Amino acid sequence: MQQRSGTATIYSVARLAGVSIASVSRVLQGSATVSDTTRRRVLEAVESLNYVPTSAARSLAVRHHEAQALVLPELVGPYYSELLMGFEARAAELGHGVLLLQAAGRDDLRTAVRRLVGRVDGVAVMGSSAIPEAVVETVRSAKPVLLVAGDPRPGVEAIATESASSTVFLTQHLFEHGRDRVVFVGNPDAAPDVRDRHRGYVEAHEGRGREPRPPVRVAFREANGTAVGEQWLRGEIDADALVCANDELALSVMRRLQDSGVDVPKRLAVVGFDDLMTSRYVRPGLTTVSQPVRELGALAAERLHELTSGRTPHPGLTVLPTRPVLRGSCGCPEQLAVPA
Repeated sequence: MQQRSGTATIYSVARLAGVSIASVSRVLQGSATVSDTTRRRVLEAVESLNYVPTSAARSLAVRHHEAQALVLPELVGPYYSELLMGFEARAAELGHGVLLLQAAGRDDLRTAVRRLVGRVDGVAVMGSSAIPEAVVETVRSAKPVLLVAGDPRPGVEAIATESASSTVFLTQHLFEHGRDRVVFVGNPDAAPDVRDRHRGYVEAHEGRGREPRPPVRVAFREANGTAVGEQWLRGEIDADALVCANDELALSVMRRLQDSGVDVPKRLAVVGFDDLMTSRYVRPGLTTVSQPVRELGALAAERLHELTSGRTPHPGLTVLPTRPVLRGSCGCPEQLAVPA
C-alpha cells in the first residue's frame, strides 16, 4: 500500500529498500558510488512511498521565498522563450530566483522533480503529455504547485490563454474565403491548448453543418511543417486551407510550398497560432492568433508567489484572452487585413 503523502521519511525509504540511510542519501543526491541494484531498490521505495526529501518540508515551514521552479516539456522554439522571460522577470521583481527543469528526454523525471522540490518554495508545471499527471501530485504532496496551460484539477490552480474561440474564428474565416477542404495540422493529444485549438476547428465545422477532417498529427517542429508541405505537394493531404496549431508549423509549411512555386494563399491558405514576430514580416503575412505568452509567464510567477505565501488556490481555470490577427495568408488583401 502506498504511504500517505507527507508521512514518508528517509528512514521508511531505507527500511522498504533494505539499505542504509546513507545509501538512500547517496541515491537521492545522484551519486555514482552506489550499485545499479541499490539505486533501483531505493528509487522503487521512493516511488512507492511518494517520498520527498525533508529539505522540502523545512523550506516550506520557514517560508524562505527565495526560489521558484518552472517545469517545461522542452525549451525548443520561441513560445517557451517568451514564457520563460515573463516568468523570470516577474519572479525577480518578487525577489525569487528561478530553477528550470526540462522534461524532454528524461527517464527519471519524477526523481528529478523530487530533488527540485527540495530546493524551491513552489513549482509551476506546464500542461503537456510529456509531463505525467503524477508529477503534479509529487509536487503537491510537499509544495505549492501551479499548472500553466493545463487542465484544472481539484486543489490545483491553473492558468492558460484562450485557444478554442480564436480557432473557431479563424476556421470560419477560411470558410468565408470559400475554402471547403480545411485541415487541422497539429497533435491534439500533445497538450491541452492544442486539444482546445482542435476543438475550435471541429466546432467551426459543426456550426456550419460540415464534417471536420481528421487532423494531421505532428509535433511542434519546423521540420514537421516542412514535411506537411511535402505531403501536400505529393497530393497526400487533400486541402485548400490548413489551420496550423502554431506559427512554426504554418511558417515552415508556407516556405516549403513557396520554394516549389506554390501561390499562398491562392492555391492553399495557411493560418497559424502565436503571432511570432516573423509572422508579421513574411509575405504574405501570416494570419494567426496573438496570445500573451510573456504575460502568462509573469502571471504564473505572481500566482505562485501568492500560493507560497499561504493563499488558497483559486478554483477552476484562469484564462487570458487571445486575439485573431488577419493578414494575407488566409486570402485577405494584405493592405486591407486588420486585427479581428
